Amino acid sequence: MEKMTFIKLYEKSFRKNFDFPAMTDYGSGKTFTYGEVAKEIAKLHILFKECKINPGDKISVIGKNSSRWCIAHLATITYGAVIVPILHDFNANDVQHIINHSDSVLLFAADAIWETLADEGIPGVKGIISLTDFRLLSQQEDENLNCVISRLDEKFAAKYPNGFGPDDISYSNQSDEEVVVLNYTSGTTGFSKGVMILGRNLLGNMEFAHNHIGLKRGDRMLSFLPLAHTYGAAFDFLYALTEGVETTFLGKTPAPKILLKAFGEVQPEIVISVPLIFEKIYKNMIIPILNKRPINWALSLPLLDTQIYSQIRKKLIHALGGKIRQVIVGGAPFNSEVEDFMLKIKFPISVGYGMTECAPLVSFSLCTDFIPHSCGKVLECMEARIDSEDPENIAGEIQVRGQNVMAGYYKNEIVAKEVFTDDGWLRTGDLGTLDKNNNLFIRGRSKTMILGPSGQNIYPEEIEAKLNNLPFVMESLVIEKNRRLIALVYPDYDSVDESGLSHDDLALIMEENKATLNNAVASYEKIAEIRLFPNEFEKTPKKSIKRYLYNNI
Repeated sequence: MEKMTFIKLYEKSFRKNFDFPAMTDYGSGKTFTYGEVAKEIAKLHILFKECKINPGDKISVIGKNSSRWCIAHLATITYGAVIVPILHDFNANDVQHIINHSDSVLLFAADAIWETLADEGIPGVKGIISLTDFRLLSQQEDENLNCVISRLDEKFAAKYPNGFGPDDISYSNQSDEEVVVLNYTSGTTGFSKGVMILGRNLLGNMEFAHNHIGLKRGDRMLSFLPLAHTYGAAFDFLYALTEGVETTFLGKTPAPKILLKAFGEVQPEIVISVPLIFEKIYKNMIIPILNKRPINWALSLPLLDTQIYSQIRKKLIHALGGKIRQVIVGGAPFNSEVEDFMLKIKFPISVGYGMTECAPLVSFSLCTDFIPHSCGKVLECMEARIDSEDPENIAGEIQVRGQNVMAGYYKNEIVAKEVFTDDGWLRTGDLGTLDKNNNLFIRGRSKTMILGPSGQNIYPEEIEAKLNNLPFVMESLVIEKNRRLIALVYPDYDSVDESGLSHDDLALIMEENKATLNNAVASYEKIAEIRLFPNEFEKTPKKSIKRYLYNNI
């Protein structure tokens, strides 16, 4: 990859791949070429300038994965502004908090999400633009966005009287030390952390992907992870567009049946996934094959087992479209049984490790070099160390530094200072070991964060804070059991007694509490069950609940 700034990668790619397909919305029949994407970006740049948006200003985007979501993102960063991606399943209060906390001056939103937002709740936003067709949804009284948008085609034609071609593509010359993305790890006021991602952080990921993942012009990707997360955004979207790849955006919940149909139609060469997708495919597609009596018997025979595993591998590759060269799994721990089987049948799969604060990659190895149960090798542009007396054998906190590490947390210097060691290493909060070849092995988590089924960050304290405010809840603890969120609740028994309620009444009230809570949190934060706990939770001297005592309940 020719050395250039992160933003200039897109100027080069759009010029080089002008007539090639870039983005497709699954099921829509609409494909944008690189030239058409560049044209839409140029129009939005005119809009930004007319609306007096300056380099460094923040622009938020919220909606399901789509071509126009990506165009809004690209238009923002190539203008020199900062994009603020927001998960579409955050509740309205959290969305408004992020928009306000980030100081966003413009919002691109899906129509359905816009309907849940109150204009008076986001007073700093000049206007809201639809992700359906870039029409104006709303504007502040003293703004003229409607006038600008209505004349945008006219202004575009005036600026490019001879038509828009590759030579007209010109993007910001900003330094890679400038913030490009402000990525919030959660929504609620008390826990929000806006990760300041620099151009050099993303460039480190792009250069590594170019040298090791090896997508090429004409390849195809299927994007089904949320682009508001750094994992899906970095590789399905940002990296793919530097290589002349066509990305198809699923734009709907990635249930296995829907995904397999889409895989068959798109025929991707590389798949970026979270473990749950392949764990479900293994359970629903492969286990039934293995449980058939003739197959089960044949697997005990040395010569036949190789043939059967080969056939299963071919069947799986065919189910994924038939052209798979590599499947990259990350964002959550991978079930060891599934990983072992995939490696046994020589399926091209490997596991990486990263975090939003590293935009996101820390370690990864191709399937040809992957060490089982590791998370790959630490990237060349990164360093990792283990806070342990014996880093190879005794787990300690993983600490990292290097090109991919964020600048800090937006308007949160206290937390930003706490997350770095005195000598400048980022504390990941994860426990692991590191072998002599720099392969990283995750052994557990020191943080309380729970990773959702699609790689979402779930912070139990946020859920507990809301639950603790509901009737007859003294304190609560949210844990994960079998990929379900369970809330342990120690009731306010004094209030129960004073109200003359019975135990049966309390159970019904907790069901109502569950419904109320689930309406106030994101879809992936919903509680599956509330279990009443008879005693107050044990606490540390600082009055924090000793969470580890309740993980196996």
